[in-house]
Parts: sequence; structure tokens; C-alpha cells
Amino acid sequence: MCAVVQRKRSAFPLSRQKRILHDGLRDGTTHSNQNEITSAGKISRSRSQKSCGGSGWSEEILTTIPKKSRNASRSTLQKATLFYFVFVMYAYTTGGPFGLEDEVTTSGPGLTLIFHLFIPLFWCIPVSLVAAELTTAIPVEGGFYRWTRAAFGDFWGFLAGWWNWSASFLLGSAYAVLFTDYMSFFFPAITGWKHYMVAVAVVALVAWVNVRGIKMVGVVSIVLEIFISLPIVALCAIAATKWRHNPFSPLIPPHTPSFQVFGVGLALGLWLYSGYEQLSSVAEEVDNPQRTYPRALALVVPLSIATYFLPTLFSLAALGNWSEWHTGYFSVAAQTIGGRWLAFWMTLAAMVTNLALLNATVLTSTRMPSSMAEDGYLPPVFTEKHPRYGTPWIAVIVSSVIYGLLAFHTLTQLLTVYVWLRIGVTVLTVLAAGRLRQKVPDLARPFRIPWGRAGLRYVVIAPLVMSVVALAGSDPFARHWGPLAVGLGPLAYLASRQGMAKLK
Repeated sequence: MCAVVQRKRSAFPLSRQKRILHDGLRDGTTHSNQNEITSAGKISRSRSQKSCGGSGWSEEILTTIPKKSRNASRSTLQKATLFYFVFVMYAYTTGGPFGLEDEVTTSGPGLTLIFHLFIPLFWCIPVSLVAAELTTAIPVEGGFYRWTRAAFGDFWGFLAGWWNWSASFLLGSAYAVLFTDYMSFFFPAITGWKHYMVAVAVVALVAWVNVRGIKMVGVVSIVLEIFISLPIVALCAIAATKWRHNPFSPLIPPHTPSFQVFGVGLALGLWLYSGYEQLSSVAEEVDNPQRTYPRALALVVPLSIATYFLPTLFSLAALGNWSEWHTGYFSVAAQTIGGRWLAFWMTLAAMVTNLALLNATVLTSTRMPSSMAEDGYLPPVFTEKHPRYGTPWIAVIVSSVIYGLLAFHTLTQLLTVYVWLRIGVTVLTVLAAGRLRQKVPDLARPFRIPWGRAGLRYVVIAPLVMSVVALAGSDPFARHWGPLAVGLGPLAYLASRQGMAKLK
């Protein structure tokens, strides 16, 4: 049955309200208790209007949503419940501690552990709160891209989508490189061009899987996460019985300039705690996202912190050899602490983790060019589906080719540049929350950022502070290539606008 919603008088004039709904929210970014604009040109007061289809959107707004997004919201396919979605979210945002090892040597063991206690307060927790509020208010395909577009207009919305898609190139390459790094524990001869070819082969395999439409679902995520978590738990348990050293000593590497320790280490930390807003793009595939998404975040964020902090703490306490840590070192630590059986299990878990993360990156990254193509910013070919498998195969292949081209870089090089793009997307996302509070104050928000105005300031200011520190402390490679990657966004927007003008 259709729910009856009481309308309140808007604080915004009619012309601005119409512009907000048409320009910013036309892609499905409002709910049924939005102010009603009557045909007589007035905003009705204390008038009830029915919202159809159980979607929570008025008919006037529903007609402005692209057909593909509208069909997705009415899909009869089985949707993920809280139990399954928690595992899917954990698999996408965390998976395991693999990849943080360089943080220990570049920032020092003490600062690394402190990072994992404080970065969540300035990064993933505020971003999670923003994602929870906006996903429950605006659960549409495209997520943060359409939130930003609704809040700030076409230009900034385009940048959010473009920067996110560009960041996925670096992220996908990083997972392929990290998979190969751990594989070299079994096959030490995989170096140089052999390392690159293995990484490219992994990308090609995942691309083939995604084109055929084979993807991870909740049940598979549960099985994989249990398989991945067990060797980590075993490592922590055995290492706790061999505690010999102070894991916080030294705080930073000796003879290292104080501010330099924030470079690679902080970039890796931000990478590890990023991605919580990404799953907003699949909100329509989650059962009751207004309730499920914030509850999943409340469970996954603490799990993520524990996944990174505890194995690092116990391994450092048992071994004390912080200066020997490098990418893939958790396999070495597992062998030293528990023997070859644990090293084998840990290495296999790391490889499975990165393969799953690469698969998830391909799946989620193909949604962004599809949404942008629907809005006319990218060529329509990105919306095409495979004639047999029904997958966005053009977007999959284009993204995967770029992953392969970038896979010759090291993990730290890829991720330090990735952080520049991720910071751009994250800053726009948190600012969109504040802006939408002003533009559409009557928008239904089943979950609201707690603590009133103080809470809203927290979720905006904390990521901004962390972003400034991370960018200022970037290593030379990131300072050279990061601004270039960010600067390509406005150029791509101008090219897109010119292309749209020619088509008209």
C-alpha cells in the first residue's frame, strides 16, 4: 500500500526548489516527504500525498529518475539482507591486513599502530556516517556521484565520478600487484617482467570472469572471509604466547625527519580505511537499505580496525624486527611465528583476498562509467550490455586494460597516487552531506548523522584535516603524479561538454 506523507512548507523559494529537483535530483535523489510543488506554482502546506510503489519517492520525482535506475529499484531479484551484506561490505572494505607491511618500515611500528587507532576517527568513521545518512535518504545507483551532483551541480558531480573511476584504475592495479607479491613467497623467481606478466594475467582472468557475469555473492563472501580470517586469528593467538618486545618501539624510524613519516605510511592507512561510501552505489540491491546500511557499518568498522591492528601488534611484539617488514611480510611473520603450515595458509589467504578485492573493484568500478554515460558525460557505449551475459562488458574491458598498463608500478607507488584521487572523492562526499542539509532540509533521512550540528561539523572537518596532512606529507612520486591525476578531471569534463554539444 502507498504511504501517506505529510508535507511541510519549504524554506526555499519555488524557483530554487524546482532547480534542485530538476538539475540535482533528477537521477533519483529524493524521497516521498519532499515538498510538493503544485501545478499552480505553490508549495502546498499540510497536504498529504501518496508515494507509490513503496519506493518512498513521489510520482513527480520518480518520473525524473533514469529508467535503468528506476527498474533497479523495483527489481524482483533477491536482495542482500543484513547478515550477507555485512560480509560483502567487510570483504570489499577490509578483507585482511595484507598490504600494510610497508607502513611499519616507513612510519615506524609505534606510529603505524597509532595510525590504526586514530585514522578511523578522522577518516572511515565520519565517511561511514555520511554514507549512512545519504544512502538511507538517496538509495540510488551511482551513490556518492549523484549525491555530489545534487549538492553542487554537474561539474563537481562529474569530478566525483571521474576521480572515482580513475582511482579504481590504480586500485585494481594495486590488488594485482599485491597478489603477485604474495605469490612470490611460493615462487621467488617471479621478479621483473615475470612479476608484471603475472599481474596482467590476473587482471585478464578477473576481466573474463566479470564479462561472463560470474561474481561474488553474500554466501561466497562468508566462506571466503572465514577462510581468510582463520590464519589471522591463529597468528594472533600464537604470537600472543611469544610476546617479547614492545610493539610501539620505536615510535618512528631513527634519523627520519618527523613529517616525512606521514608520507607512504599515512597513504597506506587511508587506503586501508577507504571504500565505505563505495557500496552506496549498490544500495538498490540491499534489502531495506535505510535500516541495513547503517547497521552494517556499525559492525564492519570495528571489525576492520581489529583486522589491521591486532595481527600487526602481536607480530611486532613477538618478532621485534620492524625494519625487515615489506610488502608480503605477513607470510614471513607467519612462518617465523607458527611454522610453514601457517605461512602457507597465510599466503594463500592473502592471494584469495586480493583476487576477491580485484574482482569487487571491477564489479563496482563499472557502475560509475555506466551511470555517467546514462547522464550523457561518457559515450553511450559504456551503458551497453553483453548480448549473452548482460554485463557492461565495454566498461569491464576498458578498465581492465588500464589496470594492466599500470601494473608495472610498485604497490606503494600506485597507492600514494590513488590517495590523491580518493581524497578528492571523499571530500566532495562529506561536503555534499552538509550542502544537501541546506538545499533539501525536508528530505527524509531515516538515519541522521548524530550529535546535531556538532556531528555534521565533525564528519566534514575531520576528513578535511586528514586530507591536508596526507597531501602535505606525500612522497616525491605522489607529489609528481597525484596533481596530474587530479587535474585530468576538469579537462575530461570540458571534453565531455564539448562532445555533448556536438551531439546536440
